[in-house]
Amino acid sequence: MHDSPTLAERLDQGDATIGVLSTIVHPNLVEVYGSLGLDFVWLDLEHAGPSPYDAERLEDLARAADLAGVEVVLRLPTNDPSLVRKTLDTGVRNVLIPRVETAAEVRQSVASAHFSYDGAVGDRGLAGVRANRWGADMDSYTSRSDRHVRVGVMIENERAVSNIEEILAVDELGFAFIGPWDLSHSLGHPLEEGHDSVQGAITDIEDACADAGVPVMGFVGDGEDATEKVEAGYQLLVVGSDVDALRSALGDRVEEIARGLGQTRTGD
Repeated sequence: MHDSPTLAERLDQGDATIGVLSTIVHPNLVEVYGSLGLDFVWLDLEHAGPSPYDAERLEDLARAADLAGVEVVLRLPTNDPSLVRKTLDTGVRNVLIPRVETAAEVRQSVASAHFSYDGAVGDRGLAGVRANRWGADMDSYTSRSDRHVRVGVMIENERAVSNIEEILAVDELGFAFIGPWDLSHSLGHPLEEGHDSVQGAITDIEDACADAGVPVMGFVGDGEDATEKVEAGYQLLVVGSDVDALRSALGDRVEEIARGLGQTRTGD
């Protein structure tokens, strides 16, 4: 079902990958993103989208991704182990856990994603599911899944920063996303990403990830920014979001046409 390298394999090889944040969660858009040549689509089920427990909807998203040759990174609203397991059974291989604060939380999430974990039995469960072609592809399924699944975490509050070394030391942690908005709010400077304390925390997280060998996920603005980010250890480069792209492209066009008609348009 997956002939091209998985996102996990790309990260293990040290490759930089390019993706987009999608809060308009629909299989058709996943196909469009794949046609653009993106490596991954970050689907947000924490703040948007369908219920994360709706396996049929997740299976459709995973099918669209397979068809389009693009990987899904699914942000869940919680680290509930049953939700992590259910998500991976749909064929999604990469989950992103928000608002982690301790290594124990992260270890629970990563263990629930693996059949074998840290020299012992992991916390995944076996069944005939889409991830193994409904039971027809069970040979080596457990080891194959363990190689290709990645669990990422979002570092987005002060407590997580204070525990960053322990969090990054969790066995089989796939990657870390630095959440600048929530981080700035947690540090007492809401949306002030450029504040010294916020930038200092981001640098501390980046340095800790580099020391631990954990790939970083984050937004990039242009080619120069992307190059700098890669040099700092970023491997999952998010080029923007669907909503921002719509606002920019269609908003500018509406304004231009309205001016030509002698009209004034104001958006919220």
